[in-house]
Amino acid sequence: MDVTKTAIASPDAPQAIGPYGPAQLVHLPGGGRLLFTAGQVGIDPATGQIVSGGIRAETERVGKNLGALLEAAGFTFADVVKTTVFLADMQDFAAMNEIYQQFFASAPPARTTVQAAGLPRGARVEIEVVAIGRDA
Repeated sequence: MDVTKTAIASPDAPQAIGPYGPAQLVHLPGGGRLLFTAGQVGIDPATGQIVSGGIRAETERVGKNLGALLEAAGFTFADVVKTTVFLADMQDFAAMNEIYQQFFASAPPARTTVQAAGLPRGARVEIEVVAIGRDA
């Protein structure tokens, strides 16, 4: 099976804060492509800091970070088939959801949402995505 992978990063998304890459693009035989992102938190790539303003602001920044990685790999939010959302506090679910749904206007992907005991850098939300597409 002739499968290759390519590391994906973007200047419009934060650099990894550990020994991992922001995203991996997997090229499948026959021209299929899968994108797996690392979990993104609300870090502003310009400052390297979590944005202020609470769960809504963090979720919006997470969406922008994910959008930058999707774009760098030639995908859009419409190509996302699965997300995993980690919340520091499940009480933030409704507020996170208000912002989250703006990134998935039609045909939202499958999603799992869990409460985590702690997230990197004290973040309130972390989201990872899987996208699928074909070579252009």
